[in-house]
Amino acid sequence: MRTQLITREGYNALKKELDYLWRQERPEVTKKVTWAASLGDRSENADYQYNKKRLREIDRRVRYLSKCIENLKIVDYSPEQEGRVFFGAWVSIESESGEQKRFRIAGYDEIFGRQDYISIDSPMARALLKKSVGDEAAVITPAGEAYWYINQIEYNVGES
Repeated sequence: MRTQLITREGYNALKKELDYLWRQERPEVTKKVTWAASLGDRSENADYQYNKKRLREIDRRVRYLSKCIENLKIVDYSPEQEGRVFFGAWVSIESESGEQKRFRIAGYDEIFGRQDYISIDSPMARALLKKSVGDEAAVITPAGEAYWYINQIEYNVGES
């Protein structure tokens, strides 16, 4: 089971997507389906079939977003988090071999399409939680244990 947490920015993005799908895209596609259906034979009508399929996709996404938004808990920045890794932190780490990474620990619904976000449920995030700058985190990977050193922790309030 995934953790039902989200940053304020992620929550706002999901709400914006839901609003766009419901208020703009769905009515447009519904008009196209109605128009295409009025042309007659639906079995060979590509406009009808494509837009009907798109309408099902929109409805599925709207249902998912509505249910998801209802169950998510927004985690806002708190000054007590400073200096340690918690949900919403931007973390810069370095491996023993010198490889460097920088990412934000975020909720499951925020990571898609973002190379710089990782899920709070990932092994890396779990290993880093509650650590401070200079601490070492052991991450269990399929290839074995990997060690990462925390170089920087930031909480950019209101930025993503």
